[in-house]
Amino acid sequence: MAVTTCFVILTYNRVDALVQVLRALAPQCTAQHEIVIADDGSSAAHVAALRAQLPKFSCAVSHVWHPDTGFTASQARNLGAMASQAEYLVFLDGDCVPNAHFVKAHEALAEAGYFVNGNRVLLSERLTQQVVTGEVDLLAASAWDGLRWRFQGDTNKLAHWVYWPQAPGRCESQFRWKQIRSCNFALWRSDFMAVNGFDESFEGWGHEDADLVLRLHHLGLSRKNGFFSTEVFHLWHPQNSRYAESVNYQRVIDRSHTSIVEASRGIRDNLSSEGVVVTALN
Repeated sequence: MAVTTCFVILTYNRVDALVQVLRALAPQCTAQHEIVIADDGSSAAHVAALRAQLPKFSCAVSHVWHPDTGFTASQARNLGAMASQAEYLVFLDGDCVPNAHFVKAHEALAEAGYFVNGNRVLLSERLTQQVVTGEVDLLAASAWDGLRWRFQGDTNKLAHWVYWPQAPGRCESQFRWKQIRSCNFALWRSDFMAVNGFDESFEGWGHEDADLVLRLHHLGLSRKNGFFSTEVFHLWHPQNSRYAESVNYQRVIDRSHTSIVEASRGIRDNLSSEGVVVTALN
């Protein structure tokens, strides 16, 4: 029997970008998949717009919303994971448009004892605007379009045009900070639960993803990189406030000198969260 996979998509008040992500996923998903939109407190207007523009999926799509209390991405992702019954979880941000083979690429890389760190391509503000208004369809773009965008400064790399599922050098055994992407990250549900999910005691933007990877490393898992396979197109947005970044960074450094595995406040601590609304969208 095929492994069920859930795509947990973090969003907050940016339905134009989220719709592009969902449109890219819809034709790739089958009935054995799940889509969970993990909403970090979007306004009622944004939620209504999402309902109106939701593409047609052949799998279940649900929306998990909790009250807006600031930047609480860890809690939103944990709540999204809680709403899923899938064996395998792929975390994705609502401004990261997956490539045309994203689903099959992640499933091909799924392996016991590993988590998968996905890859991303950064888009300029100009190209992002063209994407969200429908002027540009990223999945229909040609290699020539990619070259033009790269040399105009609208993207930061070209490697995503190479699809190489069997590329060597994917697996690492040591924890490292570089290019850890919770905006494109996959692991087995059992491993996620074993470390108590994302640590919600990290406040504000920054390094809660590095902390998760560190604890997975302490659990005994190894890192597998998704280059030439799982790329997403990261739509431009203004930089988030990073008032807590240095504090969060130091917490991970301190934890790296320990053997800590479980989040101090994680997914199991959300079993009775107040104000959470879970809605089936299809």
